[in-house]
Amino acid sequence: MKTYAALFLVTLATLLDEILLTRIFSVVTWYHFAFLAISIALFGMTIGAIAVYVFRDLFREERTRFHLALSALLFAVTLAVGFPIQIRITFSTDPTAAALLADAAILLLSAAPFVFSGVCVCLALTRFPRRTGRMYAADLAGASAACVAAIYLLKTIDGPGAVVAAAAAAAGGAVLFALEAGRPRLVGAAAGIAAALAGLAVTQALMARQQAPLLRLKSVKGNVEERPLYERWNSFSRIRVRPAPTGKPLGWGMSTVYRVERPVRQLILDIDGGASTVMTEFRGDTGEVEYLRHDVTSLAHYLKPGARVLAIGAGGGRDVLTALVFGQRSVVGVEINEEIIRAVTERFGDFTGHLERDPRVLFVNDEARSYIARQRERYDIIQASLIDTSAATAAGAFVLTENSIYTADAWKVFLDHLEPGGILTFSWFYFTDLPAEMYRLTSLARAALLERGIRDVRAHVVLVRQKTTGKSVGTILVSPDPFSADDLTALESVVRAQTLRIDPPTDDAPFFFNMLRLRDAVRPGLMAQGSLGGNQKAVVMLCALLAGSVALTLVCLAAALGLAARDPVLRGASPWVLYFAGIGLGFMLVEISQMQRLIIFLGHPVYGLSVVLFALLLSSGAGSLSTRAPGDDDTGLAGRRRRGGAARLIGLVAALMLFGGLTPRLIQGFSASPTPARVLVAVALLFPIGFFMGMPFPLGMGAAGTRYARMTPWFWGVNGATSVCASVLATAMALSWGIAAAFWTGVGCYALALGAYALGARRLARES
Repeated sequence: MKTYAALFLVTLATLLDEILLTRIFSVVTWYHFAFLAISIALFGMTIGAIAVYVFRDLFREERTRFHLALSALLFAVTLAVGFPIQIRITFSTDPTAAALLADAAILLLSAAPFVFSGVCVCLALTRFPRRTGRMYAADLAGASAACVAAIYLLKTIDGPGAVVAAAAAAAGGAVLFALEAGRPRLVGAAAGIAAALAGLAVTQALMARQQAPLLRLKSVKGNVEERPLYERWNSFSRIRVRPAPTGKPLGWGMSTVYRVERPVRQLILDIDGGASTVMTEFRGDTGEVEYLRHDVTSLAHYLKPGARVLAIGAGGGRDVLTALVFGQRSVVGVEINEEIIRAVTERFGDFTGHLERDPRVLFVNDEARSYIARQRERYDIIQASLIDTSAATAAGAFVLTENSIYTADAWKVFLDHLEPGGILTFSWFYFTDLPAEMYRLTSLARAALLERGIRDVRAHVVLVRQKTTGKSVGTILVSPDPFSADDLTALESVVRAQTLRIDPPTDDAPFFFNMLRLRDAVRPGLMAQGSLGGNQKAVVMLCALLAGSVALTLVCLAAALGLAARDPVLRGASPWVLYFAGIGLGFMLVEISQMQRLIIFLGHPVYGLSVVLFALLLSSGAGSLSTRAPGDDDTGLAGRRRRGGAARLIGLVAALMLFGGLTPRLIQGFSASPTPARVLVAVALLFPIGFFMGMPFPLGMGAAGTRYARMTPWFWGVNGATSVCASVLATAMALSWGIAAAFWTGVGCYALALGAYALGARRLARES
C-alpha cells in the first residue's frame, strides 16, 4: 500500500511541476514557450526511462525499492535546488551565444527533476508486472489530483511557492518508498527534506500575502523586474501593478488633435509580464478624464449616446470609465480574472474611484463569450479594446494561443445580443505597412454577417484608424444593420491576393494571432513586417521543436527495433515497440486536441488544461485499474486475456469515433451554459474515452512485459518519446489543418496500435 501511495505523491508532484511550469514559462518567456513544459516533462521522463535500461547493472532488480526511494528524493532535491537558480537566469530570444546558453540552462534545469521522476515511474510500472494495472492507476490518480492541487496552490501561495510544495510532495513519496525498502537512514533524510520544503512553502505563502515573498521571479521576458506595488498569482495568470512612467494619459489610439491639459495619475497592471491594462485615478469628476473621448477605441460611443454597454475584458476599468465619461445609461464590465477585479475594486479601489459603487456599473467575473450567450438582455454597444494585447504585437506571444472571442462562432453570439442598430466594436494595433490583424478582423466581421444571411456586408462595417504612421490603432465597427453603402471590393481583392492567413478563425482553428503557415518559417522578409516578425519567431520555434521531437522519436524507435532484431530472444518484440509508439502518439494527440477544443468551450487555458487533465487522468486511472495483467503461467488464460485486450482496444477506437463526432455538437449546444455546467459537460465528454485510454498501456505491458522483460524500459521510453513528439505535433496540426485533424490522427494512431497488438499477441500465442 505504501508503494501505491508513494507513487501517487511522486506523480502528483510530477504533473504539478509540469502545470506550474506552463504558468511560470508564460510569465518568464512567452505563451508559445509555455507549452514547452509538456515536452520538457516528457523528454526528461523519457531520458529517465532509457537510463533504467542503459544502466541495467546499476538498477538491479533486487535494489528496485531502494532506487524508487532514491530517485523520488533526487526528484525533490533537483526541483528545490534548480528552480531558484532557474528563475534568476534571464531568458532571451536574441540569436547570441550567451542568450542560447542561458536559455539552454533554463531548459536543462527545468528538465532535470523529470529525469529522476522518469526513473521512479519507470521502475514502478515495469518492475511489478503483476501489479501494473494498480500501479498505473495510482500513477494516473496522482496526476489527476495535481490538476486540482495546481489551482488551489496558485491561489493560496504563488507560482514559486507552489513549485516548492510540489518538491515537498515528491520528498513525501520518497519517505514512503524508503519505508517500504526498509532504509531508515534514507527515511530520515527524506523526512527532513520534506519537512523543510513544506515549511518553506508555508513561509512563502505567508510572505507573499505581505507582498514580500522569499522567492520572486527576477527576470521576465528578458527584463529584470523591479519590486512591484502589488503582485498576485492565480491559475489564470500573475498580475502585477506598477506606477505609470509619466503623467501623460496612456491612451490606446489618441487623436493627434488632443493636447494634454493636465497630468493624469495612472497605474499599469500587467498580466504575465506582457499584456497590460491601465488603472486611472478617478475622483468622480469625468471632466478630469476627458482625454478618453479622444481615443479611437471610443468611437462607438459617439454613435450611440445613452447606450447600454458591455465591455469584454474589463481589465483596469478603462472601458468602463470611458462609458461613464460619455454618460451612457449602463455598463457591464466582464472580466474572467478574479484577481484583476479585486485589484481594481478592492486593493486599488480608492485610487480608481470605486467604479463598482456607481449604480450604472456592474463588474462580472466570468468568461465573456459564455456570459453574453446566457443573457436575455441586448446591448447597444459590445466593446473589446485590444484584448490579449501589448505582448502579442512584438514577440508573437499569443500566436499559438487559442482565443475564444476571436472566432466567427463567437462573433455570431455577440451580434445576436445587440439591440437593433447596435454596434460590435473591436480595436487592435494597425501596422500601416501590413495591417494583417485588421484584415483578419474584417474577415471575421464578413463571415459573421454572412452567417446571419446579410449579403451586403459592405454596408455593415466601418474601419477607422488612428492618424499616424508605423504602428497605430484601428477600430472596426460591425452592426447587424447597415451603416452606409461603403464599397469593400478593393479590400476583397487584397484578401484574395494575400499570402497571409487572414481567413476568419473558427472554433476548430481558433488561432487568431497566427497568420502564417508552417512553410512560412523560412520565408524571407517577414521579420521586418510589423507583428509578423513575432509570428515567424513562433512558427520557427514550433518547427524546430517538431523537428527535434521527431528526431528523438526516430532515434528511440530505431534503437528499440534494432535491439529487438539483434537479440533472438527479443525478436518477437518489434510489434510491441510499434504498439507503445502508437498509444503514445494517440494519447497525446487526443488529449491536446480535446484540451484545445475545451479551452474555447470553457473560456480559458487553465480550465482547458485542468479539466481535461483531471478528467482524462482520473478516468484513465479507472480504466487501468479495470485491466488485469495477462502474465499468468496458464497459457490458455493468458490467451483469453490477450483476446480480451484486443476487444478493449476495439472499444477504445469505437468510443473515440463516437465522441469525436459528438463533441463539437455538444460543445455548440451547451456553449451558453454557466461555467459549472460546461465543466460537467466537458467531464462527461472526457470520462468515457479516458476510461478506455487508460487500458492500452497496462494491457501492452502485461502482455509483452513477462515475455520481453528486458525490453520494458524501452517500451516505456518509446511511449514517452512519441508522447513528446505528439505534444508538438498536435499544435502544429491544429495550426495548419484544425483541431479536428489532430484528434482524428490520434484515433488513427490507436487503430494502428490495435493492429500491432493483434500481431504481437499472435506471435506470443505461437511462442507459448
